[in-house]
Amino acid sequence: MDPLDIEHRFAFHAASRQEKRDEHTSARQAIRQAADRINELCPDGREKALAIIKLEEAMFWANAAIARSVD
Repeated sequence: MDPLDIEHRFAFHAASRQEKRDEHTSARQAIRQAADRINELCPDGREKALAIIKLEEAMFWANAAIARSVD
């Protein structure tokens, strides 16, 4: 793997523009809505917990995509 790719993946990517901050907020809100719905529909248990964990992962990757994008 290219060392520059490693550097980019592990660097801090501050949201330098209000537009990016808004995109982060929108992604979090959309995934939060899905989490709330899963929480309402599904009985407590391992499967529900995993569904919520996967939504957390989706939120992480969505925010990473926003943060890592070139302005």
